[in-house]
Amino acid sequence: MTVTPTPARPEVAPPGPWSFPEPTTTRLANGLTLQTFHTPGQYVASVRLAVPVVPAQEARELEGILALMSRTFDEGTEDHSAEEFAELLERAGVALGSSTSEFGLMLDLDVPVRRLDRGLELLAECVQRPAYPDDEVDRARRKRLADIEQENADPRSRAVREFAATFYTPGSRASRPSGGSPETVRSITAPAVRDFHRRHVGPTGTVMIVAGDLSSLGAEPARALHDLVEGAFGAWRPQPVAPTGAQAPARREDACRIVVVDRPGSVQSELYIGCLGPDRRNGWGAYPVLSFLIGGAPQARVDAVLREDKGYTYGLRTAFVPRAEGGLFVASGSVRADVTGESVGLLLDILEKAREGFTPAEVRAGVDFVIQTAPARYATADAVADEAAGLALEKLPPRWVTEMFDETRSLTGEALAEAYARADVGRWTIVVVGDADQVADQVRVLGRGDVEVRRRSN
Repeated sequence: MTVTPTPARPEVAPPGPWSFPEPTTTRLANGLTLQTFHTPGQYVASVRLAVPVVPAQEARELEGILALMSRTFDEGTEDHSAEEFAELLERAGVALGSSTSEFGLMLDLDVPVRRLDRGLELLAECVQRPAYPDDEVDRARRKRLADIEQENADPRSRAVREFAATFYTPGSRASRPSGGSPETVRSITAPAVRDFHRRHVGPTGTVMIVAGDLSSLGAEPARALHDLVEGAFGAWRPQPVAPTGAQAPARREDACRIVVVDRPGSVQSELYIGCLGPDRRNGWGAYPVLSFLIGGAPQARVDAVLREDKGYTYGLRTAFVPRAEGGLFVASGSVRADVTGESVGLLLDILEKAREGFTPAEVRAGVDFVIQTAPARYATADAVADEAAGLALEKLPPRWVTEMFDETRSLTGEALAEAYARADVGRWTIVVVGDADQVADQVRVLGRGDVEVRRRSN
């Protein structure tokens, strides 16, 4: 009997070095910057238009107008009604969307590469010649008011809003809802939206990102794409009001306190706890690792205690949130109402104990997770375009991603501890949304500061 030898198992080579794609960058005469990412095999092109119009440019009495403009930018143009324009998008296979942040307005378009020229034409039409019809703005305003009501009822949304109002000075735009309050949203009219667009949306400071397999455009795809964009956007006139950039929010002097937002009858308490953190301009490579190790995964320190050991929560998460200057380090999630005080105490102890450092095994696990998952996170054209557009609004170059991962790859335990020390850990703003009659005394006995109870009428 002949025995066939078992073939030797092939060795798996370690992953090679990875870097974020480098674009070809050109500029139109009107100031619009174009970043071209040729991503072979990606036959749906992802186009992002990063416009540096920010909530800080809104009039105080019209806060929320940027969000409302974002919702209605594609609801008809000077050339086509809303219904006609929607039909044109459908025929071309174009998906349009938008979003806003403190860094600016993001318009996104996804279209098959073979129809990219038509997609650019339609995007240019609604950006350069939007109609903002009265009925569509009215509908969007009603929808936003309904959303505010839902946010008031949602404990997490309420916690985020109350945290911002507690943490930032009243003069900081960040202290107030980015989508506006009921009073300001009710004041927004279609003419006001049209005027805001005319004054603030234009090519100056705007960056267009296009990612996809552009080989069908010819031997020089970046040059061919530039010509397509020039044809569609070359007549776009610069905005009369110069972009200002995101406003750096200021922290209140009395931000270190505990606020309990009353939600009678709640069986869970929503926690939102934070302190000052870094922005993305200095040593950011350590912070994705810190988030992962402390509270960014089910096996992280926070869940190991509060979920696995105690069973107080389905999961709590920590994150470093960059802002225009500086940022936040936050921990958030829900816990059982009857153990709210103990949960807050345990959570703060875990966050503060992390200042003592991390084991070599933890550092290795965190670095490996961040580094080895990066290629998959940026494997598609839309992921590349989204990242590049976000960086553009923060005025960071695409190479920042590669530089950040290089920092991460070389992290040591000492460097990780030094990075964590740059967050203002220990000086907490603590917001608890829950049944105040049940939880206020629980957090009061922690001795972490005075407790303010905010009733719904507040």
